[in-house]
Amino acid sequence: MAREFTSVGVVGLGTMGAGIVEVFARNGIDVVAVEISAAALERGQATLTRSTDRAVAKGKLDPADRDALLSRVTFAVGLDALHAVDLVIEAVPEHLDLKQRIFAELDRVCKPDAILATNTSSLSVTEISVATSRPNQVIGIHFFNPAPVMKLVEVIRTVVTSADVVADVEALCARLGKVDVTINDRAGFIANALLFGYLNHAVALFESNYASREDIDAAIKLGCGLPMGPLALMDLIGVDTAYEILDTMYRRGGRDRRHAPVPLIKQMVTAGLLGRKSGRGFYTYERPGSPVVVPDEATPVGDQAALAEGARATAKVGVVGSGTMATGIIEVFARAGYEVVSVTRGAEKSATVCEAVKTSLNKGVVRGKLSEEERDGALGRITWSATLDHLADVDLVVEAVIEELSVKKALFASLDEICKPGVVLATTTSSLPVIEMAMATQRPADVVGLHFFNPAPIMQLVEVVRTIRTSPETVATARAVCAALGKTSVVCGDRSGFVVNALLFPYLNDAVKMLEASYSTADDIDHAMKLGCGYPMGPFELLDVVGLDVALAIQRELYLELREPGFAPAPLLEHLVTAGYLGRKTGRGFRDHTHR
Repeated sequence: MAREFTSVGVVGLGTMGAGIVEVFARNGIDVVAVEISAAALERGQATLTRSTDRAVAKGKLDPADRDALLSRVTFAVGLDALHAVDLVIEAVPEHLDLKQRIFAELDRVCKPDAILATNTSSLSVTEISVATSRPNQVIGIHFFNPAPVMKLVEVIRTVVTSADVVADVEALCARLGKVDVTINDRAGFIANALLFGYLNHAVALFESNYASREDIDAAIKLGCGLPMGPLALMDLIGVDTAYEILDTMYRRGGRDRRHAPVPLIKQMVTAGLLGRKSGRGFYTYERPGSPVVVPDEATPVGDQAALAEGARATAKVGVVGSGTMATGIIEVFARAGYEVVSVTRGAEKSATVCEAVKTSLNKGVVRGKLSEEERDGALGRITWSATLDHLADVDLVVEAVIEELSVKKALFASLDEICKPGVVLATTTSSLPVIEMAMATQRPADVVGLHFFNPAPIMQLVEVVRTIRTSPETVATARAVCAALGKTSVVCGDRSGFVVNALLFPYLNDAVKMLEASYSTADDIDHAMKLGCGYPMGPFELLDVVGLDVALAIQRELYLELREPGFAPAPLLEHLVTAGYLGRKTGRGFRDHTHR
């Protein structure tokens, strides 16, 4: 039988601590809320009152329930008030020496069978526990912010945490309506270990002027469906908090260079640019604590159409290829009013592509997304061909053939001979160097990457990839075309993975390494990222959808270019691909899909 917790103590009433107090009090448990001074206590009390009042205003909480909730909380200055509680959760700033001092004091104050828990997100629970005479009763209970809303709790056991203590805390999480994942004491646990490497990498892209803050954030939101871009998320978490977590993970986690905080993060902390809480971080906010972003000196001037000033006129577009991507791109251009010449390798492939476009457009009519007239108009604008010579008079060519450099280079050499001067030649490659294709032509200034995402008619994002030879007019033309298609374009340099894949696939690779090390299960890792970070899919769900072979190919490209040991593909990923377990398309990847 799990023990019954009738009263709990919470030490530290910042945003996190006040949220934890609310979680317990909402669930009928008496709480002793403790701070270091009367002023800090008053601030904590105000945070709790604001949060519950907001819930009442939104109709999420009945006024009577709010009053009952607040009546269960006793506020006190000093740890002595915790002498009778069954469980204490510490939620003070992430400094090991501070936490150790508090735990030593809690050990003296609390009754012998009380469980002592830390809400640390990155520090060693083991190192905190040895400050007490009862390390077997010390555990990590890591809530996510905002605690009343977020469903995930990471339960962290040390090598000496008693099995009974773990079981009692797991039962308590269920009583609170939370989903818990129980793991061993390792830097960053699950969510932060996977999240912060990705955030640090995003800051590195920004620091090197690879892409603007707006483009990095837009790319991740639109390309991956995440609720926030990485730089906006850093501002929400707090740049100083992010620095502490990264620094701890680097020191505790085997000194992986990808966790060494990017220099810009330390500079921002020193300059007091801490994110939303200080009113300025990667973005500038209306006032400290406000979520409202206001323009500053780095804000782009004008909309996407204005950014495309100097663009060449584009009326007729050629699309080369016969796969899913080519089919989607043909539909996108035809629906937007462009004349389209579709070129495939033979009449049979042309017929297949034509049928696929018709099917997709008919679905659009059935779903009420376009009228029969619009469908017929789009089809009427497409010319089907099996010869590249029919591209002699187009204004833009989009290449969407197989991801093999030799094939693409040969195609670009042919296009260079066939196409008229001033035509923009674009590749939809997701991982190959665009400059290699550009240099297969006599007009590298006219070559650009236009990386559409699958399915092209639905996905809003296009990565516009400029090489060191791409002219400003070519980039402007690419942006103007994207705006005319109703897409959001983000501009980046010609580096492996561009923005989305460069940030997404190392995170997926890290998840595979975590599974490989038997640190956690695929289900728990997926739960942690969906419930703790608001991701639409967990990493293993996503890998099975994308295809493990695709993920491995992209990860190999990233590793080959950057030579960063942390980017080396996880051996487990390589083994699964070798075994033919490629994900949903073969019926088996990280999970078995044959019986679903």
